[in-house]
Amino acid sequence: MGARERVDDNGEITRSLELYRWGLVPFWAKGPSVGNRAFNARAETVATQPMFRHAFTTGKRILIPADAFYEWTKTGGPKAPNAFRRTDGEPIVFAGLCEGWKAPDDQWLASATIITTSDNPDMHEIHNRMPVILEKSTWDEWVNPGSEDLDELQSLLRPVKKGTLEHYPVSKDVGKVTNNGKYLLELNSE
Repeated sequence: MGARERVDDNGEITRSLELYRWGLVPFWAKGPSVGNRAFNARAETVATQPMFRHAFTTGKRILIPADAFYEWTKTGGPKAPNAFRRTDGEPIVFAGLCEGWKAPDDQWLASATIITTSDNPDMHEIHNRMPVILEKSTWDEWVNPGSEDLDELQSLLRPVKKGTLEHYPVSKDVGKVTNNGKYLLELNSE
């Protein structure tokens, strides 16, 4: 799910929540399987990589809300999942991109990806990359389809400041996409 701004027929800006398939499928793709390689976009190349450039430069930028995200680490034994959430209790809002792809049967597929950047100190011991987390003060600029200053947009794609995130171990059930429920965010004290 992502939030996006559009300009309607009356010139009014509207924001809406929409459902997307995860894994960006660019409009020029021959088929939707290309999205299997595009779960994440790197902040360093989002403006130049053909897979993501069109969405980034033409205003197909979205906000992706989440309670938390998971990252796995290997800590001297089997891989273990960790949940990351904001220390202030607010939702996490990722910088994302979306595209529409038209299938040969004229059906439309809406797809999206999350942009990643280098890690910050909150993430460093677990992984060397992290999702771009946008602060409220930058949301309007990110989703504004009229924003044409690509350098300014690129400057938003940086690690969130130290102390914004906390992490803790969670159940390995998070590793199966069919699992769902609040229990996936509970501390695993094993």
